[in-house]
Amino acid sequence: MIPIKKRAFSEFLGTFFLVFFGTGAAVITLMISKGQTPPNAFNIGIGTLGGFADWLAIGLAFGIAVTASIYAFGRISGCHINPAVTIALWSIKKFPSKDVLPYIMAQLAGATLASILLVVIIGIEAATVGGLGATAPFQGIGYVPAIVAEAIGTFLLMITIMGVAVDRKATPGFAGLIIGLTVAGIITTLGNITGSSLNPARTFGPYLGDMIFAGTNLWYFFPIYIIGPIIGAVAAAFTYNYLYSDLEA
Repeated sequence: MIPIKKRAFSEFLGTFFLVFFGTGAAVITLMISKGQTPPNAFNIGIGTLGGFADWLAIGLAFGIAVTASIYAFGRISGCHINPAVTIALWSIKKFPSKDVLPYIMAQLAGATLASILLVVIIGIEAATVGGLGATAPFQGIGYVPAIVAEAIGTFLLMITIMGVAVDRKATPGFAGLIIGLTVAGIITTLGNITGSSLNPARTFGPYLGDMIFAGTNLWYFFPIYIIGPIIGAVAAAFTYNYLYSDLEA
């Protein structure tokens, strides 16, 4: 058994890369969009100028970061890099209770450091203009619909994880690629609805960074990105076990 300190460090690194490169792509997109519009333009955000292409590019950035992290750290920690995934695996008794808190703390720490370093490297505009890629429901999307959207997206992500990574009969070697592509596809669709977090840690880091560097308080929306992903991930894990229960018998 690999020691918990090494597994937690792997979760820290994997989540760091997920947030640094994924939200970093969102930050750069917003900064470019703002730079191409008049100074008094109102509510210019991701998708306003580039439309679908913006979200496709951001989705691919997240997907590539996820793929790379899974192949780099998967054999060490399982590369959850998402508290919702950790909780879902724990809920079906595929992850020990004693390791849940260390994993989640490492994931939150990795996401936070990534957001801080984006400001250090890019400058304060990463927070004041790019919002550190923070997620929030887009105009016209209510609180409950946003939770539902996040739950649906995370359901697809988690049931994919179950099928290609957790299931012992899965074809080896493809988990990283398939999961990364799934993340990219979900973000492309849900990006302009909720920001497509699917991951409480991915939202936590930018929220904390925005509060520190830009004085922006987005914590009102944080329950969306806790409740939705956890409900979706847990439901997917139990659904997968139910659907395949006869094959395991």
